Amino acid sequence: MKITEIETIYVDEFPNLLWVQLHTEDGIVGLGETFFGADAVEAHIHEFIAPYLLGKSALDIEHHSHRMTGYAGRGGSGAEMRGTSAVDIALWDIWGQSCNQPIYQMLGGASRDKVRVYNTCAGYKYVRKAAAQVTANFGIASATAEGPYEDLDGFMNTADELAQSLLDMGIRGMKIWPFDFAAEASGGNYISDEDLKTAIIPFEKIRNAVGDRMEIMCELHSLWNVPTAKRICHALEDFNLTWIEDPVRMDHQGNVGKVAASTRAPIAVGELLGGRAQYRDLIEKADVGLVIMDIVWGGGLTEARKVASYCDTHSLPFTGHDCTGPVALAASTHMSLHAPNTFIQEMVRAFYYGWYQDFVTELPPVEDGFIRAPSGPGLGMKLNPDVFKRPDARIRKTNASHL
Repeated sequence: MKITEIETIYVDEFPNLLWVQLHTEDGIVGLGETFFGADAVEAHIHEFIAPYLLGKSALDIEHHSHRMTGYAGRGGSGAEMRGTSAVDIALWDIWGQSCNQPIYQMLGGASRDKVRVYNTCAGYKYVRKAAAQVTANFGIASATAEGPYEDLDGFMNTADELAQSLLDMGIRGMKIWPFDFAAEASGGNYISDEDLKTAIIPFEKIRNAVGDRMEIMCELHSLWNVPTAKRICHALEDFNLTWIEDPVRMDHQGNVGKVAASTRAPIAVGELLGGRAQYRDLIEKADVGLVIMDIVWGGGLTEARKVASYCDTHSLPFTGHDCTGPVALAASTHMSLHAPNTFIQEMVRAFYYGWYQDFVTELPPVEDGFIRAPSGPGLGMKLNPDVFKRPDARIRKTNASHL
């Protein structure tokens, strides 16, 4: 089953998002996805991966995984790893389709038939544009609501009502990030008593409204230095958080350990890492409470199953990240169903019930706070044919005639 063409698809409305389709001589088309730096990733896919992969068997996934990031081997979650991630997912999709089996079955079978979800409380415009990562660009001050789930505005202003709304849907976990405004003001080097009290208000509202019926996760977006991160974690201990995520930058994993050792709250990290070696270093250098992996950034499903297994060896829970696109959610769901040490799966209901439905034919079913894999083989989804008709669509193809 040889690969005959590699195709990338991009739309101007979502400049961070890039889809990959691998076409085979048998007529099977595999779908992959990645997020951030779409132009750079697209260039790597067509200029490096395509010349390597075209004409080769789509089923030699492990072999290809070791060779797509570059001759010298590249770590991290840069453009090379993100391109590899998207192509790797498409290869698994092809394999599943060729065997008429879902990906979780190809990974070794399911450990469960459904997995709990939590809601990352983003709004419809969250990280839609390719602007710098500061709070003004996260979509906090959207001019108009696109639907009923403007959850970023919700957690900043009516966190109590938001928590009840999620519970009414059966979703019993929510992630919020009310500290970012203070990090932007100080460069992450300082937080005043006043700002600390302001950032804590949403947690107080949630606990006062629904008690411990809601699990709360706090995202710190790697914006803080070590002493300030410790101070924030200490201030949050009374709220019985499920975890505090990415308190410091991930370029010095020993610092993660310093923060983790200073608090009773579990520290969750990992979505910004690429490849299993970085996860190994993280686990060995920091006593973390949970490992998060973004499969469309960190090496695809081939790396994800190894990371999940390594976490299992160290008695650590594993979870998939999704605040990016519909294929990321589907791939993460397949991995979450397979891995025995899965803790929970992330979703963004503003995305799931909003723009995700415009781009793919199926989504993983969500019901009463649990998610399942789509029913079809492979990923169980395809790009919506209307995507290719969009006036803002940019499609690039590479086949043997281009080499």
